[in-house]
Amino acid sequence: MSFTRADVEIISREDGFRGFYRLDVLQLRHRLFDGGWGPVLRRELFVRHDAVCVLPYDPWLDQLVLIEQVRVGALEKSDSPWMLELVAGLIDTDEAPEEVAHREAQEEAGLSLLSLHPITRYYPSPGGSDERVYLYCALVDSRGVGGIHGLAEEGEDIRVSLWPRAEAVAAVEDGRIDNAASIIAMQWLQLHADRLRAEAGPQP
Repeated sequence: MSFTRADVEIISREDGFRGFYRLDVLQLRHRLFDGGWGPVLRRELFVRHDAVCVLPYDPWLDQLVLIEQVRVGALEKSDSPWMLELVAGLIDTDEAPEEVAHREAQEEAGLSLLSLHPITRYYPSPGGSDERVYLYCALVDSRGVGGIHGLAEEGEDIRVSLWPRAEAVAAVEDGRIDNAASIIAMQWLQLHADRLRAEAGPQP
């Protein structure tokens, strides 16, 4: 049996919270696998802008560009809430995901992206949020990259660092890198790095 959006009935949808993010309170019911309709359920939906995440990869030096910044979601569950991550940003205007990737690479890491390679699109937490992530790998020239970046008016304080690919993969394996976008992107890179390096040709 295959279901579509027509198999969910939204009975009501009310404001729960309005700020930079949004929380909606829904009353809904949906069709069941064995036929008929289920009971009315109350669900809170965290309404977010979709996001773009980019793994900058230098195929000539076989190294990654990662960023580090404090994350409020890790305050109470990690020894340090400063997380190693990918370049990322929200699609909060009419920009295309690719435009967001280039803009955020400049703002967060001082990077110019030479080419973008789509990895996947995914929902990081579909049980309670409608956010979808557009995930990319980008080829970059990492020579001279590093330092502190970010927009002061947005309170950003972002440290940029270079990681040999083997060391970044080891950081995933031992849990130092523990966010979904970074893990997915690095696993993809492990499968495709040889091809990307071969196709990159001589360093420009």
